[in-house]
Amino acid sequence: HYVDFGPTLAREYLAERHDIAVGCETLRQMMIEAGIWQDRAARRSRPYQPRHRRECRGELVQIDGSEHAWFETRGPKCTLLVYIDDATSELLHLKMVESESTFSYMEATREYIEQHGKPVAFYSDKHTVFRNPKATAKGDGMTHFGRALDALNIEIICANSPQAKGRVERANGTLQDRLIKAMRLEGISTMADANAFLASYRTTHNARFARPAADSRDLHRPLAPQDDLHSVMVWREQRTVTAALTLHYNKVLFLLEPNPISKELARKRVDVCEYPDGTVEIRHEGRSLPYSLFDKMPRINQPAIVDNKHLDAALALAKEIQAIAPHHRQRNNYAPARRDQSEHLFPEPEALAKIDGRRLGGAKLKRRPRLSQAELRARGTLEFVKAR
Repeated sequence: HYVDFGPTLAREYLAERHDIAVGCETLRQMMIEAGIWQDRAARRSRPYQPRHRRECRGELVQIDGSEHAWFETRGPKCTLLVYIDDATSELLHLKMVESESTFSYMEATREYIEQHGKPVAFYSDKHTVFRNPKATAKGDGMTHFGRALDALNIEIICANSPQAKGRVERANGTLQDRLIKAMRLEGISTMADANAFLASYRTTHNARFARPAADSRDLHRPLAPQDDLHSVMVWREQRTVTAALTLHYNKVLFLLEPNPISKELARKRVDVCEYPDGTVEIRHEGRSLPYSLFDKMPRINQPAIVDNKHLDAALALAKEIQAIAPHHRQRNNYAPARRDQSEHLFPEPEALAKIDGRRLGGAKLKRRPRLSQAELRARGTLEFVKAR
């Protein structure tokens, strides 16, 4: 009855409800021996000793996303991406986004590098944007964001615990207090207005909380001549061009425009590049190939169901088949999250309402036992054949 009670509370209930008198310390020892209580040393959390700051600005930049009700009740929940320097506790970049996704980090990092340059390393958690948990020996094991940083010669380091990146975690707590109140006073309730306000807020915040680095050097590096942020910050996948000059990506058929270049690409691999702004390019050896689209998942306006019971059964059968085959009405599971893209080429089809299979055969079927999916399909098919 009292397995999750502490010794003091369990002793009170034993005396009150069961008339069992036992000393608190005796009961505590009994509970420890039974394995339902731990002594103070066992319950003590693991100690996390602080580490020294890095010496130079730009040597290590901690990044994290904080999902919160930043606009309180004035707007929806969103995520604040925070870039803070480990040596100075200086907020280097802030950006409000819909969610913590690959595209949102690509866009925010591009803005960061354009303003400050390339840091030596980013320090993050083990979010799937930064670390591939299913990496195998067949590939390079990097995520799309990690591959972009590797092309820019920026290291990405993943912390093993939240305490390891305590600098950015504490900054998130401060921002959830001070930034929310500042935006309330300014009447800000949208992400666009917040992003316009964050630059001035960073200046005020850094004047209050930033500190000088132990070494005055700034290790941010300028972009090299070969660094192209637009072509690097991209979700890139390879596809094979068919003999008909087509390729498949995310259940969309891309039709390459026939020209002397594309005609030489039959049976060859090309890059499908999806950018944070939603545009998609087909590239091969640095060239962008013109194309047209044929979406294999068009949206269909279903006609209204008439009173004819056979037609009802046929349409209900079609809906049930669609409902049990979701892979025919969903995009690829491994496709990137696109909530932060205002426009893109891959709209999701409308979800179908769940159909009660017991109604497929008309009024009589309601009084019969529940049938299996196979029996429902067979009955619906039979009714459809009879109707014809």
